[in-house]
Amino acid sequence: MHPGDGPYRVEVLRGVDELPPGLWERLAPADDPMWSRPVFAALERSRVGPAGYAYLLLRRGGEPVAVLPLSLFPDLQLDRIVGPHERRLLAPLRRRAPRLLRVPMLLCGHLLGQGRLLAAQPPDERAGRLLVAAALDLARRERLGTVLFKDFAGPDLAPLRTPLTEAGFFLAPALPDTELALPTDSFEEYLAALPAKPRRNARAKIRRFAARPGLRIEVLAEFDHLLPQLLPLYRQVMDRADQTLDVLDPAFLAAVAADPASRLVACFDDGSRPVDGQRQLVGFLLCLFAGNGATGARIGLDYRLAHQTALYHNLHYAAVRLAMADGCGHIRFAQTAYPPKTEMGCALVEQWHAMTHLRPLPRAVLRHLLPPALAAARAQALGLPDHPTDPPPDRPSDRPSDDRRPARARPHPPATARRSEKRTSRAAR
Repeated sequence: MHPGDGPYRVEVLRGVDELPPGLWERLAPADDPMWSRPVFAALERSRVGPAGYAYLLLRRGGEPVAVLPLSLFPDLQLDRIVGPHERRLLAPLRRRAPRLLRVPMLLCGHLLGQGRLLAAQPPDERAGRLLVAAALDLARRERLGTVLFKDFAGPDLAPLRTPLTEAGFFLAPALPDTELALPTDSFEEYLAALPAKPRRNARAKIRRFAARPGLRIEVLAEFDHLLPQLLPLYRQVMDRADQTLDVLDPAFLAAVAADPASRLVACFDDGSRPVDGQRQLVGFLLCLFAGNGATGARIGLDYRLAHQTALYHNLHYAAVRLAMADGCGHIRFAQTAYPPKTEMGCALVEQWHAMTHLRPLPRAVLRHLLPPALAAARAQALGLPDHPTDPPPDRPSDRPSDDRRPARARPHPPATARRSEKRTSRAAR
């Protein structure tokens, strides 16, 4: 019998280091830094939200062929994952009966990024059924009533669609990712390729930042000494966030700072008094790199000067320059602030949740209420009319490379200069 033949079986592992050596690097997407092993190891060493993590390891004929990461939330609070309007409505309940807002949940996929099943090739329906059944079985054992496959793009969800539907899951629209293609090495050519109004706005924001004396943006490969300043700026952003499913902590940031694939786009105010002997940090964008891809993972801002200096935009412009200099073909950003990102030329990467509940009555309530509520939240975040979102196709297209290409929010003319096939070396990183 060949190594890939034979019956399937699923194992539950409790840490990324328990996986067979080399398996993660073989199956994880090479150009998505959020799916690097160090990011998952950092999550396990920190307390960003889940009480624990697990990994479903699928074997066929004894050989490992797929991995599905899981996050366990025994005490997830409903008002942490809804929008500000719903949070205000739930405030009286939070004061009088907070336990009623408890939503024990098993999250399948990636807590911080796009969901996917790590596999060398899409699983067949038999393998999909085993993985879905194993996730539901773990949820029962851990008493996690709600099971969520989070933020799966259509092509990644398609192989699991039938097994999920058979198991009682329903689909709901998720917030899209944002991705900026980088077909040119020149930031000026990138700006020139934008439509007229976004181009004028971008140049005006760059001038506004430059007009503020003392502000300076630097890219740092070593930034562990700045961790005490990162957290207060990050908390300012999270205090204004619609949802707080995850909140990064010092342990996670320290682990990521130790990763040689990370960079900090840092803005200092040289006109301010030093903080504990360090320059005053007023904004940052944490960037991660892998293969041909980059991600602006998390941001922190001093809102006392963020608006008047266009700090948010200029941190993103600096990240774009950094990704270009690194030879990346694209950079992704977080699921927030869609209007400025689409104006930058970012495309929307459509994503979906698949959800169920272990008990029939809560499942029926969720199926009735959640899809329209999430569709309305998506439309509000994107500034679009409130209308239903078409579900993803049942099976992958015959041309998966086209299916996986993000749809642009606005058409942009192509840049004149194209990136060479030869990538720059990372030896200096």
